[in-house]
Amino acid sequence: MENQDKFAIHAAARDGKATVVESLLNANPKLAKLKDDDGRLPIHWAASYNHHEIVNLLVQQKGFDVDVKDDMGWTPLMIAASVKDSDRVVDLLLARDADVNETNDNGQTVLHFIASKSNLDLARKLLEEHKPPASVRVRDKRGQYPLHRAAAVGSVPLINLFLKHKSPLNASDSAGQTALHHAIAEGHGDAAVVLMKAGAEMDRKDNDGLLPLEVAPGIDVKKYIQRKAEEEGIDLP
Repeated sequence: MENQDKFAIHAAARDGKATVVESLLNANPKLAKLKDDDGRLPIHWAASYNHHEIVNLLVQQKGFDVDVKDDMGWTPLMIAASVKDSDRVVDLLLARDADVNETNDNGQTVLHFIASKSNLDLARKLLEEHKPPASVRVRDKRGQYPLHRAAAVGSVPLINLFLKHKSPLNASDSAGQTALHHAIAEGHGDAAVVLMKAGAEMDRKDNDGLLPLEVAPGIDVKKYIQRKAEEEGIDLP
């Protein structure tokens, strides 16, 4: 019971109880910066559950660091960007100058998570509207750029957007795989063709000595890519 009382603000932030959070903060503003046993502040829970009003209460506390990290290195912005329909929370954090290029313990930025969620609108906001813009040139600890993730989920619009903003096209990750390897391995033929048209190297081998086409999950995917490449005038190795 004592532990539950100690972290009552975290529970209220998680459950969306804004009036409780406000009351607790009025009694003790330092609670906004209290970590619970999960290594999270109340704002991390509020962002996780998309509670805009509570996030707003917390960021207004004196001296509050909007880029505060939990014990995994996640900022509130990273968390919010990974949650569905969290535009209001994201906008609030950006208005408070959240760092769009901060990295977590795995070296991932908010763009890595946006790419995994295929959130084109938010990617455009961070790359084309936000000042300074987010960077597409940050590798995580697996050696992956956001482009690798966009390719893995087969998002052609995100691939085009990242390439427009000068993402490295032929960079290999720690497994030696390029974005093209990832697109083909996940069966995303159209994404693979877009990468090839942009100049992706089709003779680049991964750490297992496999060419991009050799990681196709099935013959149908491989034939589709070969046919589309032929239609586009792309020479395959």
